Amino acid sequence: MNVEDKQKQYDEVLEVLDKLRPFLQRDGGDCELVDVEDGIVKLKLVGACGSCPSSTITLKAGIERALTEEVEGITEVEQVF
Repeated sequence: MNVEDKQKQYDEVLEVLDKLRPFLQRDGGDCELVDVEDGIVKLKLVGACGSCPSSTITLKAGIERALTEEVEGITEVEQVF
C-alpha cells in the first residue's frame, strides 16, 4: 500500500470514529486513534471507556464492526494502553 492509500485509509478510519464518538462521549468516554497498520486499527479508549468492564464488547462488537464494514482493508481493531 502506498503512502496516499495509507493516508486515505487513515482518514476514512477517522471519519467512522467521528460518527461513533458521540455514543462513547454520551457515556463519559472517548477513543483516540493511535495507528493504522496492515489493516489493524490501534485505539486507546479514554475516559469512562478506559475502565469500563464492557469496553472489550464496545471495541469488538461496535467499533471493530463499523470499521471493517465501512473501511476497505480494515480487518481488526486492537486496544492499546
